[in-house]
Parts: sequence; structure tokens; C-alpha cells
Amino acid sequence: MQAATLQAPVKPLRTLSEFSAHGTGVTNAPINIVEDIAMLTQTAAIRSLPSKQPTKSSVPPTGNHAPVGAIEFMGAPMSFSRNEEIYGEGESAEFLYKIVSGTVRTYKVLVDGRRQIGAFYLPGDIFGLESGDEHTFSAEAIVESQVLVIKRTAVVALAARDNDVAHQLWTLTSRELRQVQNHILLLIQTAQERVAGFLLEMADRVSTGNAVELPMSRQDIADYLGLTIETVSRTLTHLENVAAIEVPTSRRIVLRNRFALSRLNA
Repeated sequence: MQAATLQAPVKPLRTLSEFSAHGTGVTNAPINIVEDIAMLTQTAAIRSLPSKQPTKSSVPPTGNHAPVGAIEFMGAPMSFSRNEEIYGEGESAEFLYKIVSGTVRTYKVLVDGRRQIGAFYLPGDIFGLESGDEHTFSAEAIVESQVLVIKRTAVVALAARDNDVAHQLWTLTSRELRQVQNHILLLIQTAQERVAGFLLEMADRVSTGNAVELPMSRQDIADYLGLTIETVSRTLTHLENVAAIEVPTSRRIVLRNRFALSRLNA
């Protein structure tokens, strides 16, 4: 679909400065877990979502049997620079987003000024699904990223008549819900267990062999795990000292003993 078919303009982008960690040790877990889960369950009932019907040009002419992956053909590519905002908390949730390249974080700023990162999205991931009409989190590019922007009403209309697309959305929702559940469990563990669990999670998603190239900063990791940056750094140093990992650079981590990390995360 051509970019001209998007019905609403994308709002001007803003930037977000890095948030400083307050205190040391483990911080409190997110206070809006119910909102997180509600956000991710909307596609299970996506056919009942109230929405306008898209124009004919908004849906690819694939008849009643659009192929798996049809959602991608409905998107218009957009580029976002490092730390550029894609959408803000409370803004209208008119679009879905699929990452072509780069990395995106979703986050919420708590009342005391702390930032809680809800998820990291990597190439191939879709984000921006909401149960209501507004975004419950903000989304921001961690590095220079290219994203497909897809009109939500067009996806809803296509899913309503095509089982393959509906199955795609159900699979996506299940994966997202599982990720949220794992994140909740992670936030009740010790600092060492959280860091070990995070490394194993990222190894499954972005590793090349035993090496993990992290696109996010130590501050991002801390805000995702509900820890301070000092605690994350100390824990990585400890894991390196016991030969569980090797840290050649701040963004590259080699898993030397996955079994030891798995035991910590058990």
C-alpha cells in the first residue's frame, strides 16, 4: 500500500532524554501490570473492535484469501532516528508498527520520575497493539530504525474476513502475552536472577552463537529489570568473575556457561 493511503498524519516526533536511576539496588516493579496484559489481549477479540472501515485502497486486492504476511503489504515505511519518539502514552492508537530494522522500547514514566521499560522490540516484531483507542505506553527508537506503519482499521477489516490474518494476530498476541508473563516473573526475582534471565532472553532473540549484541544501553537494561544501573553493572561484573559470561564491550556479551545462567534463572 502506498504511504498516501494512511488516513491520519503521524504526529511530530519528540525526543526523550535518558532518565537517571534513583537510589541503589532493586526498585519497585511496574504498578500497571493489568494495563499491560489488557493491551496484549485485544487481538483475541479483534473482530469485535469498534472501528471505521478502511477505504478500498487501504486493503490489498487479495480477495477472500490474503496470504500469511499480508499485514506487511499494508504498511508504509518510516524512519526514526536514535531516541526519537514513535508515539506517546495517551495518544490515539490509529496504527500498528512492524520493525524492519533497528530496536524499539516501550516505556512508562512513573509518578516519581522513574522510567519503567515494558518491552524491547527487534526486527520482525509488531508493536502498538491496544485494547482501547489510546496508547498505554510510549514507544521510542533505541537506535536508528525503520518501521512499517500500518493502519489499524485496515488490519481489523482484513482479519474479520480472512482466517490466515486472524491467525497471525492471534499468534502475535500469544507471543506478546507470554513475554509479558515472563517479564512479570522476572521482576520478582533477585538482581542476579533478573540479569541472568535477561541475558538468556536476549540470547534467544539476537545472539550469534554464544555472543549477544545488545542494542540497548545499561540504563535501558536497568529500567527493564527494575534495577539501578549500578546494580546491573555490579551483577555483570560478578557473572564475569565466576566465568558465566565474558564482557568484551559494554554492548557485547559472550555466554560462556549457559547452564550456570539457566540455574540462576530457574
